[in-house]
Amino acid sequence: MIRMSRTSMPSRIGLAVFVLTLLLLVGCAPEAPPETPTVEPMETSATIETGVPPTVPPTVAGPSPTPFPTNTSRPAATPTSAPSNKPNSMYVPGGEFILGSDTGNEDETPQQDSFIDAFNIDIYPVTNAEYREFVEASGHTPPRSWKEGTYPDGTADHPVTWVTWHDAQAYCEWAGKRLPTELEWEKSARGTEGRIYPWGDEFDSTKCNSKESGLGATSAVGSYPDGVSPYGAFDMAGNVWEWTGDWYEAYRGSLYELSRYGEQFKVLRGGSWFDGQDSVRATTRKSFDPNQGFSTIGFRCVE
Repeated sequence: MIRMSRTSMPSRIGLAVFVLTLLLLVGCAPEAPPETPTVEPMETSATIETGVPPTVPPTVAGPSPTPFPTNTSRPAATPTSAPSNKPNSMYVPGGEFILGSDTGNEDETPQQDSFIDAFNIDIYPVTNAEYREFVEASGHTPPRSWKEGTYPDGTADHPVTWVTWHDAQAYCEWAGKRLPTELEWEKSARGTEGRIYPWGDEFDSTKCNSKESGLGATSAVGSYPDGVSPYGAFDMAGNVWEWTGDWYEAYRGSLYELSRYGEQFKVLRGGSWFDGQDSVRATTRKSFDPNQGFSTIGFRCVE
């Protein structure tokens, strides 16, 4: 039998109480709160670089117009064509120019900046003499106005007429060239200043063969040197309408709808000897059946 001294009992009891209290304190201690994760702020918007303002759909009834295929990008103006050294061709550098008019006919709207690459354009419309070389070399059918396969006397240096769009296209291919686009034609005619006529903004009947000249027929190409365009092209106002390579379509951003739009008519530019001053403006557009020719229609080439 073990005997416990009086002095050891209280100390043991006190120790037991201390240990019990410590255990209770540890068991009741609250858990440490979980660590709050760091949340990076979200980007609420993004900047999209398009180079042009966003397009807002027009609030008008009817289908959206077919956009005219204009090149509105802004690449470096590296020419795709070298300056021509041919006597009948002028170089038009690449870059921006003003297309269309907000004060002309509705199919010329909206006026806008456009960009095209460099090209070479013929100084004059294709003449009867030049077209006869093509007919003789290729066997192509001559214009209906020619008698016995040749043009009327005294008109060798007049623009060829009564040519369809397909005739003009065939000549360009034979010559190693092509028809100008609407944009190329317009820049050649008015330059980068947005001129109304090749020579400036005021009509002058002494600078082109239009209805006001009173000739009532075609004239020899180059007969109006004071009406030359900024790049040196003659007869871009009056004398004959000129075929372009494009279908008659609405311009980009236009709200003007027309049943003639679409791949059914090709675009003519420049006006003719039969037309008045409004038609010989550099922005005037005319649509015509590519299978038909007329006494007021000719063409010039680009490359």
